[in-house]
Amino acid sequence: MTPAARIQAAIEILDQIVAGEPAEKALTSWARSARYAGSKDRAAIRDHVFDVLRQKLSCAAIGGGLNGRALMIGSLIQAGTDLDSVFTGEGHAPSPLADDERADAPALGLAEIWDIPEWLLPLWQSSLGDKAAEVAEIQRHRAPVFLRANLRRATTEEAIMALAAHEITAQTHPLSPSAIEVTGNARRIKQAPAYLTGEVELQDAASQALVDALPLADAGKVLDYCAGGGGKTLAMAALSSATMYAHDANPRRMKDLPDRAERAGIAVRLLKTNELKETGPFDLVLCDAPCSGSGSWRRAPEGKWRLTPEVLDEVTGIQAQILEDAAPLVVAGGALAYATCSVLSVENQDQIAAFLSARPDWTLETERSFTPLDGGDGFFVAVLRKS
Repeated sequence: MTPAARIQAAIEILDQIVAGEPAEKALTSWARSARYAGSKDRAAIRDHVFDVLRQKLSCAAIGGGLNGRALMIGSLIQAGTDLDSVFTGEGHAPSPLADDERADAPALGLAEIWDIPEWLLPLWQSSLGDKAAEVAEIQRHRAPVFLRANLRRATTEEAIMALAAHEITAQTHPLSPSAIEVTGNARRIKQAPAYLTGEVELQDAASQALVDALPLADAGKVLDYCAGGGGKTLAMAALSSATMYAHDANPRRMKDLPDRAERAGIAVRLLKTNELKETGPFDLVLCDAPCSGSGSWRRAPEGKWRLTPEVLDEVTGIQAQILEDAAPLVVAGGALAYATCSVLSVENQDQIAAFLSARPDWTLETERSFTPLDGGDGFFVAVLRKS
């Protein structure tokens, strides 16, 4: 496919997304119907789509509308692309620009400059303070690709050398001793022997740093209460000799965890909800709670536009209930760790303050916030100690 044909394909996919289709589903449906497209074509089209989704407000304002063509025009203008070289109508390229599509872009408001929903601006600013503008700007662009070295299998340096043998270039990252930032040929990772044999796992650097902050050294029994795919379960196990347990309210989210654990050489027992009390109490319970995802909007930009005040209220209610349900599973003297991939105070510091205000037998041991300015995603983690 020519570069212009790729842009036309992205326009068609964006039209489906604007109509309500999830981005991944729209991309998959297009790829299945376009058998002629090679892997490089699919990757380039995906990049166009996600570049737009990260900057949807500004693209719509600059491009003059909320449809695939206008959004793509807005994205290309911001990238400094000569539109007439793309919108030629030749072959499978987009049709030539109309006169109204050449109009000067209007002045942008703060929400459009930051590409943050208008309703969220006050909370964004109060949560991030003088970092609000910088974090908003970095969320408008692609995230780095990070790996976690499985320190049970290899040192970080050995993992980097193994990746290099598969022509994947990488370097260490200061956020965590196990963090590896991929600098070249990232799309080869899942075919690399180092990945297939469990020497490395895909995991954000700040997510790894969060695990580094947990009190694992003296923990005999550790529960990942909201395990999901199990990335933090495996990261904790790689740093500890504890007996590892994983649970999720939706067990289907953990379906790949047994295979991932076997590949990594780690033993993890999956628990159903009705098995938690009889298996516990636990020395450490990690609650990596469902959240707005505002710290990871570089990777999942749709979440930025799907978030509403009502959804945020629902999510914070779920977070409070998770803390309520998990607290009794901690042994006396043990620790409850609460984490989100959010940068919003209502999901982080406010949740911890509310939990502690109702429980004098708990104390805050440590608390740390990460933003994308640190290199990885935005995360929050607090460790609470039960007396």
